[in-house]
Formats: sequence, structure tokens, C-alpha cells
Amino acid sequence: DLILPVGKIRMPSMEFSKNTAVLTTSKEFGAEVRRLRRLGGMTQRDLATAAGVGERFIVELEGGKPRCELEKSLRVMKMLAKGVTIVPRAGSAL
Repeated sequence: DLILPVGKIRMPSMEFSKNTAVLTTSKEFGAEVRRLRRLGGMTQRDLATAAGVGERFIVELEGGKPRCELEKSLRVMKMLAKGVTIVPRAGSAL
């Protein structure tokens, strides 16, 4: 799974599996998409087709474009067999 922290989180108090990536920026998210795509032996075109998005979207997502559409980004992660978990920041009321 991918863990997307909301604000700052206390990492030592949280337990993650070795298959978990903690991402805090669009650049990190894009780099993880690229890593997973390559690990799966897919081209950007392959992933775009599988996720139902344009190849340009994959290029921009992997490049860390900060304003990529969330719904499309989640579809891409689903095609890469990854879930996304939102973690509240340390000290939040959640």
C-alpha cells in the first residue's frame, strides 16, 4: 500500500510493512508510479491503456505534476495493484 500522510506524522509510532511507501509530495508519488510500472515490465503506454488514461497523463504523473487528477491517479494505482491509505498528521483530532 501507499501511505499518504496528511501533514506531519510521527513515523516511529506507526508500523508499516516493507511493501509500504510513505509519500509526501507529488514528485515522490510519481517516482513510485514509475518504479512500480517498471517493476511490472510495463511501458507508459501499457499502463495508460490499462488504467483508461492518456499516455500524457502517465508522463505527467510520473514527472510529479502537482495537479494531476485524483480519480485518474487512483485508477493508475489500482492497475499497479496498490491501495492508497490516508494517515492523519500527528496531533490531529482524527
